[in-house]
Amino acid sequence: MNHPSTTAAGAFGLDEDRREILEQVDRFAHNELHGLQQRMDDEEWWPERTFPLFGEHGYLGVTVPPELGGAGLDFFASGLVVQAVARWNPAIALSIFAHENLCLNNILANGSDELCARYLPGMCEGRLVGALGLTEPGAGSDALGGMRTTARRDGDHYVLDGTKLFITNGPIADIVLLYAKTDPDRGPHGISAFAVETSTPGFQVSQKLVKMGLRGSQTAELVLEDCHVPAENLVGEENRGVAVVMSGLDVERVGLSFLILGMAERALELTVEYARSRQQFGRAIGEFQLVQAMVADMYAQLEALRSFTYHVGAEITALPHGASHRQVAKRAAAVVLQAGRTFTSIADKALQVHGGSGYIWETEINRLYRAGKLWEIGAGTTEIRQLIIARELLG
Repeated sequence: MNHPSTTAAGAFGLDEDRREILEQVDRFAHNELHGLQQRMDDEEWWPERTFPLFGEHGYLGVTVPPELGGAGLDFFASGLVVQAVARWNPAIALSIFAHENLCLNNILANGSDELCARYLPGMCEGRLVGALGLTEPGAGSDALGGMRTTARRDGDHYVLDGTKLFITNGPIADIVLLYAKTDPDRGPHGISAFAVETSTPGFQVSQKLVKMGLRGSQTAELVLEDCHVPAENLVGEENRGVAVVMSGLDVERVGLSFLILGMAERALELTVEYARSRQQFGRAIGEFQLVQAMVADMYAQLEALRSFTYHVGAEITALPHGASHRQVAKRAAAVVLQAGRTFTSIADKALQVHGGSGYIWETEINRLYRAGKLWEIGAGTTEIRQLIIARELLG
């Protein structure tokens, strides 16, 4: 398959290896994942074979060294994987993104050698599913300052108590990278990170949450009551959890922009196809100038987003191993800010061109439209992204 979005990516200037990654995953996602969308949305159903299937094809642990079961590729390659998957099944793309960017990569970057050896091979194979446990019922944008979950040391274990909310992959996860206060008196400077196995006594999924969009991607509220986690499952140092969070935030924002880019590509593709085939007044609606104007604007917005995403993605990829992402923090926040707004605009035009058929729940463009609002809320709201950028600019 060589649809317009892969052709555009080639024209943008991806080298042969990266173009092959994008096209290979695109074919896989079209063949294996696209047909699952309807049932996933209708029933909030999760296909259990997804993670093992990705593991079999080598699409998990993209940045993990081969000796730990990964592909040993760079961040940009991982972005291309999620971009291609998002074209054909955004709900699965979000779950893969949470597993890779929010959990696996943070354990790789901050976990001990023993912890990485214990968990990463299974996560690369798709036997173990990862999630991030940060947000709480009373702490969204102020996730660190408002955190109430605690972890107290008890011999060779930590005892965790608290609640986490809006956790992507929560109902299906085996490993949760979970944050808790080990020194509550120190506020954000008393937070630690833990790799928590969901089979641990005291860990429970209290409820699976029903969402407006991306409904197949499983989301939950998690409750920990007297949950004993081995001390060796501490990720990074005690009371240094903020460093673990910050080490992954900029990568998360740019990775999410790749995902949003894939969805925007699909929205344009569906709109072009519909404008060519839909007949009104004896002509294809794509022959009407007002429809042409909307399609042209969508294309211009998409290409600007592609350029920005690839450019910041290349910047992060080029950073030396272990280097701080601080120097690209402003641009990482800016690209995901722009990505969220761009997709909202593209999806709105796409639905307008589709008219009544786009308003019907079961159509693919309707699913994309419903999913799009998350990109102005999740992984930091639009307003938080603006705040980050303004603080960087104004000092």
